[in-house]
Amino acid sequence: MAARKVIVTVAPTGGMASKKQNPNIPTQPQEIADDVYRCYNAGASVVAVHARRPDDEATCDPAIYRRINELIRAKCGIVINNSTGGGINGDMVRQAPNGYSEIIWEERLKGMEAGAEMCTLDPTTIIANFAGKEILMNTSPSRCRTLAETMKAKGIKPEWEVFSPTHLLQDVKACLDAGLDTPPYFINFVLGADRGFQGAMPYSPKILQQMVELMPEGAIFNVSAIGPAQLNAALQSLLLGGHVRVGLEDNLYYSRGRLANNVELVERVVRIIRELDMEPATPDEAREIMGLTKRAAA
Repeated sequence: MAARKVIVTVAPTGGMASKKQNPNIPTQPQEIADDVYRCYNAGASVVAVHARRPDDEATCDPAIYRRINELIRAKCGIVINNSTGGGINGDMVRQAPNGYSEIIWEERLKGMEAGAEMCTLDPTTIIANFAGKEILMNTSPSRCRTLAETMKAKGIKPEWEVFSPTHLLQDVKACLDAGLDTPPYFINFVLGADRGFQGAMPYSPKILQQMVELMPEGAIFNVSAIGPAQLNAALQSLLLGGHVRVGLEDNLYYSRGRLANNVELVERVVRIIRELDMEPATPDEAREIMGLTKRAAA
């Protein structure tokens, strides 16, 4: 019997951590593309891309996204997934009249403008707590629908980023019931972000099991766990029939006290996949699993 194929997503950059925290984080387009290519060679089939300005702060500037995407595609056929979440600084945050800092909705929309096959869709309204600031991320029901409708119109596959069961049972369900995505629905459970995001769930085996059991029919799942939960959650996801995400966006350390790089995080999870008699999916196999159109040869 053929080995089960597992999608390995690498999230190399994110929109929060800085090189001061881990100098291995790639932030500029060529640096990101080079790192992604190394991760692709190590077994990653999807890359979750965040963009940074020249000063390393967060942006969804489509010109920067487009440059990153072009540089990656010149090197390999990995599936590119651009963020519509952005980040917690740079172009992405402003202070509202009520005194709250908020992630700018109009900037988030720009993440869909650079030709990616997939984009993250966060059906979440949450408060992020960073550096003493409370930052509102407002993705109301109508905004969820706008993101889903725009992705559908552009032929972009959404990655539904779910931080709690309510996101899955309310906002994701409403968009799916409206026909704004087609199966297989690709759901990414983000766990362990509860220390920084109000409304997010910690990782535990019971919580992940519950989230999987609540998925709609026709869904497949991926797990992104933050910090020290990354490895344990990845293993549980594999045992439950899911896919995995690793990378410095989610976890800066390889082990207690030792900073990681993206390639070794991919290499480690690929070793585990193979020890379990599974195989990492190629990018085209990942496209087939997720229902994406196979990418034409360059």
